[in-house]
Amino acid sequence: MASGQRYYEKGQYGDAAIQFQNAIQEDPNYAEAYYKKALAAIKLGAWQDAYQGLLTTLRLNPDNPAARLDMAKLLIASRRYSEAKEHLQLLEERDGNNPEVHLVYATYYDSGLKDSGAAIAELQKAIQLNQNYSDAYLSMGMIQMEAQQWQEAEANLKKAVNLAPKSGDTLLALGNFYQSRGRYPEAEQTYRQAIQIAPGDPNPRVALASLFLAENKNGQAEELLRQSRRDFPNNSLGYRLLGDFYWRTGQFDKAEVEYAELHREHPKDPIVIGNYIELLIVTNHLEDARKLNDEMLHDQPSSLDAQLRKARIQTLSGLPNDAVNTLQAVLKTDPDNGFAHNELGNAFSQLGNSSRAEAEWREAIRLRPDLVDAHRSLAQAAIRNNDDGLLQQQADQIVNLLPASPEGYLLRAMAELDHQQLNAAEQSIKTSIEKESNNPPAYVQLGRIRMAQNRPAEAEKAYQQALSLDPNSSDALGGLANVYLTQKQPDKALAAINTQVAKDPNNSNFHTMLGMLLKDEKKDSSGAEVEFRKAVELNKNNVAAYVQLGILAAERGDPDGALSAYLDGAKNNPTSVDCYYRAGNIYESKKNWDKAKEMYQKVLAIEPENGYASNSLAYVMLEQGGNVDVAFAMAQTARRQLPDNPHTADTLGWAFYHKKVYASAINLFKEAVKQQPESVLYNYHLGLAYAKNGQVSLAQRQLEHLKPNSSEAEDLKRTMAEAKGQG
Repeated sequence: MASGQRYYEKGQYGDAAIQFQNAIQEDPNYAEAYYKKALAAIKLGAWQDAYQGLLTTLRLNPDNPAARLDMAKLLIASRRYSEAKEHLQLLEERDGNNPEVHLVYATYYDSGLKDSGAAIAELQKAIQLNQNYSDAYLSMGMIQMEAQQWQEAEANLKKAVNLAPKSGDTLLALGNFYQSRGRYPEAEQTYRQAIQIAPGDPNPRVALASLFLAENKNGQAEELLRQSRRDFPNNSLGYRLLGDFYWRTGQFDKAEVEYAELHREHPKDPIVIGNYIELLIVTNHLEDARKLNDEMLHDQPSSLDAQLRKARIQTLSGLPNDAVNTLQAVLKTDPDNGFAHNELGNAFSQLGNSSRAEAEWREAIRLRPDLVDAHRSLAQAAIRNNDDGLLQQQADQIVNLLPASPEGYLLRAMAELDHQQLNAAEQSIKTSIEKESNNPPAYVQLGRIRMAQNRPAEAEKAYQQALSLDPNSSDALGGLANVYLTQKQPDKALAAINTQVAKDPNNSNFHTMLGMLLKDEKKDSSGAEVEFRKAVELNKNNVAAYVQLGILAAERGDPDGALSAYLDGAKNNPTSVDCYYRAGNIYESKKNWDKAKEMYQKVLAIEPENGYASNSLAYVMLEQGGNVDVAFAMAQTARRQLPDNPHTADTLGWAFYHKKVYASAINLFKEAVKQQPESVLYNYHLGLAYAKNGQVSLAQRQLEHLKPNSSEAEDLKRTMAEAKGQG
């Protein structure tokens, strides 16, 4: 314990945590050791370890008010407000004259209930108990900043500094105030003062570096943090600053090099190891990430963070089934782990099980409402499913969680645009651009809004702005081409796509776009095929290009070529329902019922609610002579899912026909024929049902829609003759 405390006081929190753990191994009931280890974990940002340490501390010593206060703070930071309140109520009963209790209560009211009035009241109680309590004035000033009460906020922040002139935290808060008001020279002076007062605290340097970034002084920020790395050889936060700077600014290659060196210098620092593994995952060095994470698991087999990273690596390595097994083991131990549910959703998503994925993401949010990744995943699912309501809901949540980020406003604009709320969408997208001016997806959405407003010239400008920021943006190029096509200018669209292909000849999506334009606008099927083949050569996961190759083959009367394209697409994209479904259609046209059935079953294994596959499988089973009752139930399900589709009407009618319920079959066939009067199949089925129902004269009329001497016509004639004979 004494050794750990010495490390802690030097800022060597990783080493301190090891010594505190050694004390726990000597005495598993040593409450103070658990508490000290939890404090070290808080300093390291290892929140799960901190929570477990505080939980054990309070189990062993429920009368530790400092641990209970720290637990309340941690729960508030984790947005677990109801649990935090339970701890605060106990503290108020036992130690109501402690001003810090009221300070934390104020944080609870402000952060959890958004009740600034109640928060201010608690701070006033704290000040009544201690007139010189600088932290209360500090919190008061920060709440007033949120309310844009600038004069009052500045006065209280300065009061806090005056009461605690040697406090780096109060100076940081005042510096942040100056920076938020655009008073950069005063902010810099205050941050430098904090650095002088608290030379052993890396946080003032973080703040000064952030100020330099806001002023576009990236070189000064980098040099400051490089010096910080030298100044804090034994402080984890200090020596990580440069690597974190590279990571924050998107310089992942530099960040990886920096963290590799940090790992060599500090091989036992759990935050360095964890961040290094995360960087290896981000830079797609998955095998290196796996090896390092396996080493961590060998040393710390119960580490939840390491187990979650293992699952993520498995998912990204194309092993989602392994990830599911890993995560289910985690959840067996810790069923309320929101992060594990989120990762499980990602694994199910890669398996193509969208319903299970969405269920896991929703559970993750229920357990951890602040889990932005789960909100993002649900937002993307909403976009795929055209669920405007869910998209709006998730956009609002992301805005609440990340008010300074452009992301939530962008998603909100998409939802509003889909609802034709053009003015609201425009305001949301402007806010997104204000948050980040170099934001390509925001300009893409601005282009969509301008097109909806029938302002094509401005839409063109927005899409070009997006392309200037991100020359690889398929959405921006597609939007620009659409502007030209809408104006009946296919040559300009072709020129725009060719320009981007020349800039990036290895962009698979660009070749797909070029192929589509050649196919649909220029009627150049051979040129289109060249582009689609180039697209799949560059990216085996480009399902759209495989599908287009299949469509081209089918259009030129080559069903085997179409089937080959679809099967290749399915082989390289085993969760692509489109490729399996289209391959099933080809097999069905060849009357290869077994293969058609296999393809449709693969679709349903991925998407159990896919009405098209259910309908097709039901029809194949009826043609194959399978179980009529099973086919009938499946056809009913498909009809409920696709009530306005003539194919589902025909299939359900065909099921009624096989069950000899001809009146119901006739009604459904009539509905299908009404929607597609020229369909040979629907007219043929209707004629058969009329004949079987004894309405031979009506069956006779259906012959007029069939080719003379065709197999359908001959079969209908035989059925009519049988009906007449029975009559």
